Amino acid sequence: MKKLIDDKTIPQILDILEEMHPDAKCALEHRDRFQLLIAVVLSAQTTDVSVNKVTPELFSKYPGPKELASARQEDVQDIIKTIGLYKNKSSNIIKLSQKLMENHGGIVPGEFDALTALPGVGRKTANVVLAEGFRVPRIAVDTHVFRVSNRIGLVDESDVTATEKALMERIPEEKWILAHHLLIFHGRRICTARNPKCGECYLNSICLSSKLVQEV
Repeated sequence: MKKLIDDKTIPQILDILEEMHPDAKCALEHRDRFQLLIAVVLSAQTTDVSVNKVTPELFSKYPGPKELASARQEDVQDIIKTIGLYKNKSSNIIKLSQKLMENHGGIVPGEFDALTALPGVGRKTANVVLAEGFRVPRIAVDTHVFRVSNRIGLVDESDVTATEKALMERIPEEKWILAHHLLIFHGRRICTARNPKCGECYLNSICLSSKLVQEV
């Protein structure tokens, strides 16, 4: 296990990230909780930009769970075919909508277990919906959050669930939602998977990975 950044440094890290990414927020375009849920499901293994290109037509034709529940899968596939896994995703969002109508009166539930019981909804998706749609403090761990938080030294974990738990233990609860967005934006713009832009990063004097690079 590598050394972790001191607890006292965490507020400084968040402040620096907020300075670097003042526009950090949910990048998926949506008008309500249902559209948020669908957009997050569609965003798996693809970019938010790609999702935002298909959802205007999707939500125009199927604005709510009632409409999407009765949609033909072929029609939905045709709308979202430019994003990854579009066949599975089209099936999931139709079945998800049917479950919302059958079990929740067409309303997106605000409970973690109820959300994860829906087709295509995993832990990350449920956490995003709770945080963005219901303002329930959560840290959703995607590939960016996992990579950046472990690189910096906020945590030292081998999987996303352990990373989520560790981040929740180290970051004040009132900062969970903001921290999620800051880590995502930092991973997209600076701390990329390949060739991270360490020279442009304001965390150079703090980041444990940066220090290791400098010591070599």
